[in-house]
Amino acid sequence: MFEKINNFFSSKKNSNLIKEISDKYLNNINQLEADISNLPKEEMTHKIENLKQNYISNQKDELSDEDISFVCALLREVSKRTIELRHYDSQIIGGIALYHGFVAEMKTGEGKTLAATIPIILNYVLNKKSSFNYC
Repeated sequence: MFEKINNFFSSKKNSNLIKEISDKYLNNINQLEADISNLPKEEMTHKIENLKQNYISNQKDELSDEDISFVCALLREVSKRTIELRHYDSQIIGGIALYHGFVAEMKTGEGKTLAATIPIILNYVLNKKSSFNYC
């Protein structure tokens, strides 16, 4: 019974989605990593704020694939510098899936909290605010 349930969630559709996200973004993110690691903090901050202002002024509500890759690579570097944790490829894939509105399942210890920083920064660039009301 559990095998059938596991097979359902490990469907070809899910595998194709993971592969699509990986092919579309991950290679670019990994290639940008070396360049971004040399940027000083001020320049990183300046780049992300300029990107945000560009999306606000042009009233765009969707990030380009290149900008998603850039922001993810930037976030990976910031995480390494500040909390000494580097986003693994699986966390990048999970975070991008969350940003696109998919449910991302990860096992205990796979870094769900770190993966969740990706949709947060991507939505920050788009100046999207949560509609969640606190009690």
